[in-house]
Amino acid sequence: MALALLALLALLGWIAAGPFMTINAIREAIQAQDSAGLSRHVDFPLLRQNLRAQVEDALARRMGPDMLDSPLGGVAMGLANQAAGGMVDAVATPAGIGAILEGRGLLHRIGGGGIDPNDAYAHRPPPDPLHDARYRFESPSRFTATVRTADGAPVVIVLLRQGLHWKLADIRMSSAPPSGRTD
Repeated sequence: MALALLALLALLGWIAAGPFMTINAIREAIQAQDSAGLSRHVDFPLLRQNLRAQVEDALARRMGPDMLDSPLGGVAMGLANQAAGGMVDAVATPAGIGAILEGRGLLHRIGGGGIDPNDAYAHRPPPDPLHDARYRFESPSRFTATVRTADGAPVVIVLLRQGLHWKLADIRMSSAPPSGRTD
């Protein structure tokens, strides 16, 4: 009986520690710029689906109901969704996820981001993308880590449990201005 209870407690401990170990593995893979290591902790098909849904929703909100009701608006929305789907597919890769979580982008790379100003051949290590993250279990199978971008907007990283392992399944980016800001 005691052995079964001990095994159950060990299993619950493993499940409870799992998202923290996954977050740490993601952090280390990003800092080491290890795409293969990062890909072990990401459910890419589900992530693409979730990111695509966010982009399509944001496009529909920007177009507004009047534009969507017109025939030309429907065609424009279809074209915009196809273009956005291609962008999501390009971003939902190990390198793209690392760039998102690090706060890097194309302009950052073009502008020489990461290059040490004192030594052009040396690169500064990428920043810790999960520094000051707020962690939360939303259910026994869903865990979130919320970080803030440089301008204060929240980015929610969602991990889902798949068996005994946790994987990154969604990155929710706020399209609204951060609370407390008046623009």
